[in-house]
Amino acid sequence: IGVILLFATMATAFMGYVLPWGQMSFWGATVITNLLSAIPYIGTNLVEWIWGGFSVDKATLTRFFAFHFIFPFIIAALAMVHLLFLHETGSNN
Repeated sequence: IGVILLFATMATAFMGYVLPWGQMSFWGATVITNLLSAIPYIGTNLVEWIWGGFSVDKATLTRFFAFHFIFPFIIAALAMVHLLFLHETGSNN
């Protein structure tokens, strides 16, 4: 659960970076989302779903805004589950 929390936090930060929609944000979104196309079998479909079309556009910005709003609630729920698991089992190796 801790690693999922890490990646969810990184994703939230990345989506917040894209929201100003300047040149750096646009090309950052283009490059990072294109990295996902390297995932075998589902990569290109995943990228098109994230983009909301065939390129980074207004649909991408709207989708990133929605994800950026929703992810903190998901992170909070995962953090509670993570703490519950740590409380039950302890944090020893």
